[in-house]
Amino acid sequence: MAAECIMVQGTMSGVGKSILTAALCRIFLQDGLRVAPFKSQNMALNSYVTPDGLEIGRAQAMQAEAAGVECDVRMNPILLKPTGETGSQVIVNGEVKGQYSAGEYFRMKRSLIPGILAAYHSLAEENDVIVIEGAGSPAEINLRQDDIVNMGLAELVNAPVLLVGDIDRGGVFAQLYGTAALLAPTERERLAGLVINKFRGDPALLEPGLRQIENLVSVSVLGVIPYMKLDIDEEDSLAPALERRKGGGRIDVAVLRLPHISNFTDFTPLEEHPDITVRYVGKPDELGLPDLLILPGTKNTMTDLAWLWESGFADAVYALAESGMPVLGICGGYQMLGERISDPNGVECRGEMTGLGLLPCTTLLTGRKTRCRAEATGAVYPLAGIHFQGYEIHMGETENRSQYPFARKPGAINEGAASGNVFGTYLHGLFDSTEAVNALAAFLADRKGISLSGTITMSRRVYREQQYNRLANVVRQNLDLPRIYKVMEAYHA
Repeated sequence: MAAECIMVQGTMSGVGKSILTAALCRIFLQDGLRVAPFKSQNMALNSYVTPDGLEIGRAQAMQAEAAGVECDVRMNPILLKPTGETGSQVIVNGEVKGQYSAGEYFRMKRSLIPGILAAYHSLAEENDVIVIEGAGSPAEINLRQDDIVNMGLAELVNAPVLLVGDIDRGGVFAQLYGTAALLAPTERERLAGLVINKFRGDPALLEPGLRQIENLVSVSVLGVIPYMKLDIDEEDSLAPALERRKGGGRIDVAVLRLPHISNFTDFTPLEEHPDITVRYVGKPDELGLPDLLILPGTKNTMTDLAWLWESGFADAVYALAESGMPVLGICGGYQMLGERISDPNGVECRGEMTGLGLLPCTTLLTGRKTRCRAEATGAVYPLAGIHFQGYEIHMGETENRSQYPFARKPGAINEGAASGNVFGTYLHGLFDSTEAVNALAAFLADRKGISLSGTITMSRRVYREQQYNRLANVVRQNLDLPRIYKVMEAYHA
């Protein structure tokens, strides 16, 4: 019998839909149910690779982990990776379909509905519950026609909807009322409950407002979720994580905030070390003298490389590397550290660009996208001998003339490059290895002449499990789950 379902929609982006979806996935798992997340269309530069080498949004991979299952491309059949202000790379069922403008994609959407429903119904046949995440806001009335991710999808799969508002941003009652008021009557009927997220303070002071919004919208408030500090992967580069320093240690790790930064969750594990502070730098005058400089992944390598040269960052990076400071490039950052990037077929922007010249390698961009899980063993100090389990997502191939690879894959295959204090690799998830984080911290502390105050002793997987359980416990205590179960059952009948 097909699964029951519940859908989480929000009054806007960033209200906590992804995290609440993960919480519900973990709660249903704890309750002994087979559960899977689903998001028909995700727009994010943070992506992940499934075991069979297909690409999905990072948030759905995180939610699958919360659900206790391996991620599957059916959980996110459409992924949009923005390449500019009005265009995106469109990925359908984990494969690149092409580059489309916003208008072209809008006209294409209806043709994608059969594939979306096939993915959803296939998951529904294998699970007891599907937790569906919407995108943006259902009140974007200019996009209501052919909607495939909010109320349009809810109607297609007959899903009840929880509407989530973010009180931490202010104006939560206006968010909820305004969103409900802009819904069509049949859409409002699908609202099973309102949820107020990220609340700080005395719940008793909120009570009069709860009763009033219920009367105004004719929908019950099913939960007020307190503000929580959690270490769970954010969905995209709009996340507040990029706006602040993370950690309070004396070792300063600076990550360049590239205009099209992707997979910044690579660096989340570094923040767990008691001696490391991670900060994201968007201007050359903010760079200072960090202990480690990281060039992260990017969706648009050549565009962001041009930005490095134009902004003055390229000269700053070169000067720091020449001074002996360790510099690490991952994926697009690795490509930028080389001597040249060529794009003869217009994969990004036809032509050739000079790289930073800090690694003896060149990159040729091709239409073929590498997507795979990857294992490797570190080949250079301070990560020599450490085993990595990560993944690769990149366009193009890099020819490395360095005699020192960054790591070696099974079969003695060289991966990445190293030249003195400059390192480059295609491996995402590098620091999911606790051993790698501790080794890096020890190396940087020794260079700085300081002693470490501690190390990370818990594996990344065990740590994440603790975070999911903590999230689920808090949400369980503050959400009317019996009511949600009844609503799901009623819609499924």
